[in-house]
Amino acid sequence: MPAGFHFDFRELRRRTVKQPVNPMDRATIVSIYPRLIEERKYTIEPGLFVIPPGSYEKPAVCVVGPSSWWREIDEEMPLLEIPVSSIQIAESVVRDYSNGLFMFTPEQSAPGLFYTPGEHTSESIKEKFKTQLDKALRLQRKWYENLINAADALWARAQGNPLTISEDSRLAARELGVAGTKDWMKTFVMVSMVRCKACGSLKSPDFPICATCHFPDPDHPMTAKLLAVKGQLPTPPKQG
Repeated sequence: MPAGFHFDFRELRRRTVKQPVNPMDRATIVSIYPRLIEERKYTIEPGLFVIPPGSYEKPAVCVVGPSSWWREIDEEMPLLEIPVSSIQIAESVVRDYSNGLFMFTPEQSAPGLFYTPGEHTSESIKEKFKTQLDKALRLQRKWYENLINAADALWARAQGNPLTISEDSRLAARELGVAGTKDWMKTFVMVSMVRCKACGSLKSPDFPICATCHFPDPDHPMTAKLLAVKGQLPTPPKQG
């Protein structure tokens, strides 16, 4: 052993040894919420759960397995692994994410999330869990309505301050098709407008073509698809 080298046998004894994972221990989180969800649990491993955006027509699924946390018994003993089943993990992800949302009320007003034992695909969810999908849609629609009502009240109380309107409220207005009737949505659209690189007029960042000069934004991801030849952009109109 080299001079000055010190090996701590206590660290070797206290190393964490993960037990084999049961391949049949699976649960599926289902989402019809049209927004990406990243839920992280810092005290368990694995602890990151990513749920893609979904819809009633095409539910998103996230299959989870069991996770573990480690308990200290004694300074000289290895850490004790405490396994947590997949159904407990799925329940925790759905509950903890929903509890942090504005206007969430269990079984009354909630985003379209639920979980079920076993591993399922989007197609099998639509075939076997229509009742749960219908319930999730009903709860999510009620949640959207509550968000819009709260946004109306906050908008009036704050005398038109756009900072009082949450992203979930704007999403709710778009999903229920009432975005055009809400002053707080119109103000948000005006605030998010950008200058056209060619003529300088205001345009929506969601559209690649300027409505004033019809010049395509070269930085927009849809521009290349709209052009006949990729990368060949028309010459910007002359100023003045």
